[in-house]
Amino acid sequence: MTVWQQGATLELTIDSLNHTGEGVGRWQDRVVFVADTVPGDRLRVRLTHVKRQYAHGKVLEVVQPSEQRVRPSCIVADKCGGCQWQCVAYGAQLAAKEQLVKEAIARIGHLEPQTFLPILAAPNPLGYRNKVTYPLGRRHGAVVAGYYQKGSHHLVNLNQCPVQDPRLNPLLTVLKQALQPWPIYNEQTHEPGLRHLGLRIGQRTGEQLITLVLAGTLPAGLQAEAAGWLQQFQGVVGVCVNFNHQVGNRIFGDETQVLAGRPYLWEEMAGLRFQIAATTFFQVNTAQAEQLVTTLREWIAPTGHERLLDLYCGVGTLSLPLAGAVAEVIGVEVHPASVQQAIANSQHNGIHNARFLCAKAEEWLPQFNQIVDVLILDPPRKGCDRPVLDAILRNRPPRILYVSCHPATLARDLAYLCATGAYQLTKIQPLDMFPQTAHVETVALLTIS
Repeated sequence: MTVWQQGATLELTIDSLNHTGEGVGRWQDRVVFVADTVPGDRLRVRLTHVKRQYAHGKVLEVVQPSEQRVRPSCIVADKCGGCQWQCVAYGAQLAAKEQLVKEAIARIGHLEPQTFLPILAAPNPLGYRNKVTYPLGRRHGAVVAGYYQKGSHHLVNLNQCPVQDPRLNPLLTVLKQALQPWPIYNEQTHEPGLRHLGLRIGQRTGEQLITLVLAGTLPAGLQAEAAGWLQQFQGVVGVCVNFNHQVGNRIFGDETQVLAGRPYLWEEMAGLRFQIAATTFFQVNTAQAEQLVTTLREWIAPTGHERLLDLYCGVGTLSLPLAGAVAEVIGVEVHPASVQQAIANSQHNGIHNARFLCAKAEEWLPQFNQIVDVLILDPPRKGCDRPVLDAILRNRPPRILYVSCHPATLARDLAYLCATGAYQLTKIQPLDMFPQTAHVETVALLTIS
C-alpha cells in the first residue's frame, strides 16, 4: 500500500493546534490533522481523508505522550463534541490560542500590531459556562440530552458537564427524567416535540432559568409541571418555552412564552446588575466578560467627554459599564428583545446617558452622520458586513475597539480598515473566554494614522 492514501498508517509528531482544535503534524512535506491530540505527542495514525498536500488522520496509538497531555476532566471527552482540548494542559491551550491569533493577523490580515499582549487566562478553566443548550433525543425509550458526537448527529448523553457552572448539573439529571412523559422532536421525521433544553445561571446571583425549545403546540400538563420546578429547584426563578418550528440547526425561534416565574434572571458584572432573558446574548463566561470590560476601559482611558457608539451592543454588556466614565453611549442591536433589556438595564442601574436603538448595523450606520470618539464593534462570528466597514471609513471615529470571537474574520476586517492608511493596528489582546475549546476572544485597538 502507498503510504499517502486513505487507510494507510504512519507515525508522526504533533507540532501545533489549529483553529478547529485538531492537532497538526507533518509527514515529509505534507500536513496531517488529527483530533484529540496534543503538541508533542508521537502517534501512530491511520489516514482517513487524503488530499495531495494534506490529510486527516485518526489516532491508532499514542506512541509517546506529550508532557502537555493531561487526563480529561470529562468521562466522555473522547466522544463529546462540546470541547476539543480536554486532554491539553491549560498552559498549552493558552499558548495555542495566542498563536492562532498571531497567525490570523499576520497571514490573513497581513498586519503587524504595534503591541501584541499576552493572552489573558481564565481564572476558572472549568465550571465557567453560565449558559448551556442541549439537544434532546430519545434512546431506548428514555430522554437523553447532551452534545453531538464529533462529526455526527449522534447525541452523547450527559448527566453533568465539567465546563458548565456546577450548580446546573443537578438540573440536567433531574429534568431529563421530568421530561420523560412528553414528546421529543424527531430530527429525521420532524415529528413535533421538545427539541432543546436550555439552562442559564447568574453566576454572581445564583438565579437560574430553564428554557425548553419546542416544535409544535404546548403539550397539556407541561405548564403545571414547570410550576412545580420553581418549588423543586432552589435558585430557579423562571421556566420558559421557546417555539422553533423551522427545520435546521437554528436553536431558538422568535417566540418565547413564560410557563412559570419570570422570563429573565439577574446577573452582576462590572459593578452593574444585568437583566438577562432566556434567548438573549450575554457572554458565557462572566469573569472573563468583566476582564474584557476592564481592558476596554483601560484602552479608552475616558476623560468624561467621549461619545461612545456600541454596534452589536446586545443587552449593553460592554457599553453600560463604561457609561459612567463617558458623556454619551449609543447602542445599536438588531434583536428587539436585547434592545428592550439594554434599556431596562440602563434604567435599573440609574444610567441616564445611554440610548439604545433596534436596527441592522449595515443599514443604520451608513445613515448615521454624527461624530463619535470611540466605536466598539462586537459582531457575530461572520464579522462586519462591508457597508459597516465602508461607513466606518467615511466617518473615521478616532478609536475603534473591535471585539471578536473569530480570529479569521477579525483579521479580514482589520485589513480592510487599515488598507487605505486611515487606521493603524495599535494593540491586540487575546482573551480566553472559552477554556477547553479552540475558540478565542480577541480585542483589537485601531487608531487614526
